[in-house]
Amino acid sequence: MAQHGLEYLFATVVLMGIIQISIGLLGLGKYARIIPYPVMLGFLNGLSILIFISQWALFKVDKTVMVNGVETVSKAWIPSTDIIIMLLFVVITMAIIHFIPKYTKAVPSSLIAIIIMTIVAVILDKNGYHLRNVQDFAGMEIKGGLPKFYIPQVKITIDMLRIIFPYAIVGSLVGLTEAVLTLRVIDEMTDTRGKSNKECIAQGIANTVNGFFGGMGGDAMIGQSIINIKSGGRTRLSGLVASFSLLMFIMFGSRIINTIPLASLVGVMFMVVVGTFEWQSLRYRKKVPIQDILVIIVVSIITIFADLATAVIVGVILSALMFAWEKGKVIYVNIENNEDGSKTYKINGSIFFGSVLNYKELFDINNDPENVIVDFKYAKVMDHSAIEGIDKIAEKYHNEGKKMTLIRLSEDYNKLFENAKDITCVNIDKSTIIAGQYKG
Repeated sequence: MAQHGLEYLFATVVLMGIIQISIGLLGLGKYARIIPYPVMLGFLNGLSILIFISQWALFKVDKTVMVNGVETVSKAWIPSTDIIIMLLFVVITMAIIHFIPKYTKAVPSSLIAIIIMTIVAVILDKNGYHLRNVQDFAGMEIKGGLPKFYIPQVKITIDMLRIIFPYAIVGSLVGLTEAVLTLRVIDEMTDTRGKSNKECIAQGIANTVNGFFGGMGGDAMIGQSIINIKSGGRTRLSGLVASFSLLMFIMFGSRIINTIPLASLVGVMFMVVVGTFEWQSLRYRKKVPIQDILVIIVVSIITIFADLATAVIVGVILSALMFAWEKGKVIYVNIENNEDGSKTYKINGSIFFGSVLNYKELFDINNDPENVIVDFKYAKVMDHSAIEGIDKIAEKYHNEGKKMTLIRLSEDYNKLFENAKDITCVNIDKSTIIAGQYKG
């Protein structure tokens, strides 16, 4: 993407927004419900660790060194005295944020902490000691200005779309993944239920408009969302106030922003880390299944060293595979020898791709009588692999000159066999079909 320039970036942001709107309109946001809780825990833990690590870059400055006669810019720690003072500011900021809510919640504690520490920094600056602020770190003064409408200067061709489409897909999925997970976290904190499809559409509209104003796109940010919730924000108005206040600060209060000490912002973000990290997950050892702990660890690591989308996808796949493996082992049979010489297999459990091999091992085809009955009252037929496995056993009985009959299937499971009747040779006793789906 870099070799194509900013115009392609803006076009990608527009396409990314369109894809997100389409996902929302098609109602695909509901599939976020398949993301398991351990994946969400891993995401939160990994993200909080990532936020914590990233803050230490504010304690470094650019340093020019000569390497083989060539000037190279590298990062170096600021003087130890400055580090100690900054850490002191961080600790005080965190203490203010922690203790202020015990006395009043009328004003967000993080805002009070930033105001207090900025005043202290200004006083120190007037007395000859300058604490690093936003302007120092940015290397320039932050100035406000309204963006102008801008149409990306690209020619819409198949080749252009082929270049930007992969990036737009990845960007849209990463944005929606973080947004949906943030929505779930906020739902947990506020005991509410957000609408993922609305979130997809809203984010898509925002990114589409963003692309036409020279922006780089974005998504929901869990750090700011948690700060908002912990500051008392509960309605949509809180989001509007936050965005409007940010706009006003950038437009008219840039000089104030430039004087904010970086250490106070680090303290705020460290409190976000404390609030985001799921500390109870550290006590899960021997209290939850080992596979869930493994998912939490894997997702956390991938979130730190790769990206969120990859972490969530791997986490969902890993959770699904481990669930299928464990669920596949929970299938057994009760056998009854009937007075008429037939034999009944009472199947218990779910038959699907993960358990079909165990299902096949339940039968003793060579030693069974001529008539075999398979009772499905307490069994579940879940997918085509189950139908294929049941059919293979029926076929083996047929090849041995024996007859296998299925009884007490539910209506739903019977329909599966009805749809596949042209490719199976399963014999079903229709008179024993159970109305409705078995809920046991």
